Amino acid sequence: MSIKVSLPTAFTRHTDGRKQFDSVAENLPGLLADIDQTFPALGTQIKGEDGKLRRFINIYVNDEDIRFLGGETYSFQDGDEVMLIPSIAGGNA
Repeated sequence: MSIKVSLPTAFTRHTDGRKQFDSVAENLPGLLADIDQTFPALGTQIKGEDGKLRRFINIYVNDEDIRFLGGETYSFQDGDEVMLIPSIAGGNA
């Protein structure tokens, strides 16, 4: 089983310029562990000191917010496309 993980440009400085990578993670905790091992600098950006995903990082699986699929309990399926997207706020009205 393999999933494809896509990253926004803002994260590529932590992945040696890679915008995509494959993972064999079965769920979100497994993916976070995979990221820690493969891209430790990215891991520190997306996780807090408690090891949990930071609030402002959104995870989408096949364009669906993982929170609506069961969050950490969602089991990835072969071929899933996973996106890590940081929330962006600010600006002037």
